[in-house]
Amino acid sequence: MHPQTDQVRQIAQAVLYEGYLLWPYRESSLKNRHRWTIGGVHPEAYGRAHDGNHWRMRTECLVEAEPGDTVDVCVRFLHVVTREPVAGGPGRRSGEEARERELTMPGLVVDELVHGPAVTAIDLPAGRRIEPLHEPPTGPPTELPTGLPTELPAGLSTGLSTGPPTGAGGQAGMVVRSWEALRGRIEASARRLRPGLFTITVEVVNTTPWGPGTRADALRRTLASAHTVLHGPRARFVSLMDPPPELREHAEACRNEGAWPVLAGPHGDRHTVLASPIILYDHPEIAPESPGDLFDNTEIDQLLTLSVLALSDQERQEIRDGDPRARAILDRCTALAPEDLVRLHGLMRRTEPQE
Repeated sequence: MHPQTDQVRQIAQAVLYEGYLLWPYRESSLKNRHRWTIGGVHPEAYGRAHDGNHWRMRTECLVEAEPGDTVDVCVRFLHVVTREPVAGGPGRRSGEEARERELTMPGLVVDELVHGPAVTAIDLPAGRRIEPLHEPPTGPPTELPTGLPTELPAGLSTGLSTGPPTGAGGQAGMVVRSWEALRGRIEASARRLRPGLFTITVEVVNTTPWGPGTRADALRRTLASAHTVLHGPRARFVSLMDPPPELREHAEACRNEGAWPVLAGPHGDRHTVLASPIILYDHPEIAPESPGDLFDNTEIDQLLTLSVLALSDQERQEIRDGDPRARAILDRCTALAPEDLVRLHGLMRRTEPQE
């Protein structure tokens, strides 16, 4: 991504993980059993067979550009990863996580896109990653196989025993994380409306093969939580939420599917657009009092933090045995000092400019 400020990166990251896991952050809780519900670009065959499951994401907005002005396009999404403990790891749980993916198309000349689209392929192979599990030593060290590759092609066995270890001296087994291949394309084009004004369109299409199978099978081949960031070093985008009166008709003609573009970055800046599956206002911001992401940006940080602190020891252990990102939330909340909690209590902030 090529954001002008960290503010764009922070907002894009919050969008990427919105709804990833919800309180109580246990994968066994009912609300976390039906995941990857926001911003999915599903395999085309699955989307055509199941209404309401997008297989294409389309972003369309207005940009003011002079001859030679360029736009950088960045598409970001989560790639679903299956987690499976093997060779020990008592208490560790199987489940699903995600890897961040980012594909860029830098330096696209706007007036050249009028004559034909720029296309880049989405071609992410299936894979498997082997990582050690660490537990406090409970007896004489047990030697586990060494020299194993950290990444293997999908379908290749590790050859490890799945029996419990007899004492690992800090290494208590292995966990295998695997993911399916993703295929598709990103296509950027433009249409000149008048001298210096263009409609720019970015389409993301998932062409990953999919045969008969379950929703879970399709989601492992889905671009989850997908969104697009457009940045013009000199070009300036037009707000679709509050366009100038003379451009309102053009703004209303823009057609977006599965994404809503807003201006991003500092107030008054028009060089960056974030198109996400969540409807935001122009120039969204992360509250400076927030100590970190809780994957639920419409909820109150203080309420979620206090709710995490109220979890039982059994619930906390389930979180620690599951997704590392949920574990990070638990660790961050339990490490907050009293003054950090006070900062979350409430703040009145003026949102309109003072006269």
